[in-house]
Amino acid sequence: MLKSIKEICLLILGNVILAFAVAFFILPNDILTGGLAGIAILLEPFVPLDTGTIVMVFSVILLILGGLFLGKKFFLTTVFSSLFYPAILMVLENIAEAPSLNPLLAAVYGGLLTGVGVGLVIKQGSSTGGMDIPPLILHKFFNLDVSKGVMLFDALTVIFGLVIYGLEPVLTGLISVYASALAISKTLTFGGVKAKSIQIISDEYIKISDTIHTTLDRGTTIIPSKGGYTKQDRQMVLVVVSDKEYNKVLDIINRYDKEAFVIVSDATDVHGEGFSEIVRI
Repeated sequence: MLKSIKEICLLILGNVILAFAVAFFILPNDILTGGLAGIAILLEPFVPLDTGTIVMVFSVILLILGGLFLGKKFFLTTVFSSLFYPAILMVLENIAEAPSLNPLLAAVYGGLLTGVGVGLVIKQGSSTGGMDIPPLILHKFFNLDVSKGVMLFDALTVIFGLVIYGLEPVLTGLISVYASALAISKTLTFGGVKAKSIQIISDEYIKISDTIHTTLDRGTTIIPSKGGYTKQDRQMVLVVVSDKEYNKVLDIINRYDKEAFVIVSDATDVHGEGFSEIVRI
């Protein structure tokens, strides 16, 4: 129950942040960003509709596509965002005056806030009902990274504005697109446990692996390997631990084999037993 309430609150917060970014940074400064806001800016000179109405129309169309390709559950969880976001956007446009900003500042901060809003919504297993739906479809069928998919579609939207608005607005818009994709990626991985992925090649791999099990209560994986120069068969121990456990692993390795070959890399987002839950995308 508490988890459901938390998800609903974050879903609402994500939509509000997105609407705020579009109403106060993107639309007033005519930033050629991606998403429905960017499409609205592109179409506004050609259709007798305000930007809020254009966003609403495309939200409904994309919602139907999401339901067809991503299933009934996705459709139901996205209905709220599809109606709530454009409604909040139109309210914000009418009740408050947007600040006058340098286009570059508007592009950066508008993009960052847009990414945070979209990321929060996607992290709840939903969608804003906007241009994040095509990347989610590609993610399901082709395993394309969501943030990269969003950046691809948004960049194409901005580039289409080259004929109408010229080079400078397009370059400014691409800054917003990059900021948005970066914020989506960071938001989706926020809250994940920062950890170290450690690969250990040693003749004492059994002792090292067993001690990691008993001392740190962490699982290990033993991977067969072969030396590229010596052609000798070796065993490699793979273990993922939290940052605070890293030095303990080094102590265990040095206890049994000071000559062990060790490779360490940062794992910024780890899911599974002993770590965080999997993000539903």
